[in-house]
Amino acid sequence: MSRLWEKGLPLDQRVLRYTAGEDHRLDARLVSYDVRGSIAHAEMLAAQGLIEAQDCAAICAGLKALEQAFENGEWSISLDDEDVHTALESRLTKAIGEAGGRLHLGRSRNDQVLTALRLYLRDVSATLSESVDGLRQSLTALAERQGDITLPGYTHMQHAMPSSVALWCEGFGEALDDARAGLQAATRRINKNPLGSAAGYGTPGLPLDRDLTTQKLEFAETQTPVTAVQLSRGKAESGLLFEITLLLQDIGRMASDLLLFYTQEFAYISLADAVTTGSSIMPQKRNPDVLELLRASSATAQACLDEALMITAKLPSGYHRDLQRLKAPLFRAIDLAIESTDIMAFLLDGLQFRPDNITLDDGIFATEEAYRLVHEEGVPFREAYRRIARKFAK
Repeated sequence: MSRLWEKGLPLDQRVLRYTAGEDHRLDARLVSYDVRGSIAHAEMLAAQGLIEAQDCAAICAGLKALEQAFENGEWSISLDDEDVHTALESRLTKAIGEAGGRLHLGRSRNDQVLTALRLYLRDVSATLSESVDGLRQSLTALAERQGDITLPGYTHMQHAMPSSVALWCEGFGEALDDARAGLQAATRRINKNPLGSAAGYGTPGLPLDRDLTTQKLEFAETQTPVTAVQLSRGKAESGLLFEITLLLQDIGRMASDLLLFYTQEFAYISLADAVTTGSSIMPQKRNPDVLELLRASSATAQACLDEALMITAKLPSGYHRDLQRLKAPLFRAIDLAIESTDIMAFLLDGLQFRPDNITLDDGIFATEEAYRLVHEEGVPFREAYRRIARKFAK
């Protein structure tokens, strides 16, 4: 196996294991994106007369065949491959011969990996937005089913003012609308084409058409100057991780409410049997484990965000291998966000409020009484406030 950077010199296996890290496992999700970026690059090289048309055709056909074979489980990325890029190029060259060795002209593994990653992140942002929409729909359906049920509104964990299931759902619904807008905003940094920036300093003397690959890959713009590309590493990733953290904080707060509502002391809600688990020692128990794990999910997301920010915080300009370590926290948070959003939607679809168990403290209408004095008797609010306060002090 000849990796993209090898020069025929031996590499200690311990060094390979350490430097490859998790890439040979993590990169499975990037295969189709690296194929897409590589095809666009080959077509640009052919359009510029830098490779022959027949070589371009062989490269594109070979890459598509490798992508299909990967999806069919016919090959996988191994430690010896190191990453998706070597895995594809080495198999391509073996399949089509010398033409495969022409593909890497005018690019570095640095802009190659970033291109695949940004294409992936763009799709992931759309997928996560769809999951947020699904959760939003589940909240809306709950409000339509049981929105008229009165709930106590809390401040300082005390009954404060009357609320309702509809208001509870709508509050979190607006938070989800905001999360979706945040995910869309995060694509601003994602949707820039880094291909052709090579190792961070372009390709002097080589007439690449970077705008052509921007068009082919449907990026919003070509990232310029080339030196900006490596400086931008971690920013799109951290921007997406920030939005994921906020989303999971909202879901965690929703879970915290529902955990309180599910206790025997409250018993405001029932959960479907399919979303609760049992106890290994107590036969009667049905546990809301899903909600507890959802409550904890934002801690994981924030840790992933912190890790990404700290990796890039003090790096000099240019490329550094430190940046490889962005993948693990990024992918971990993405997977957690999609799974958490979807499972909360599933849980809400089977949730029922139990109005017979919901009681309101006598004082919960105190503010409404004060407002009535203002509205009907013209009493200044501060005086109305004091009158009602004296009434409940007795």
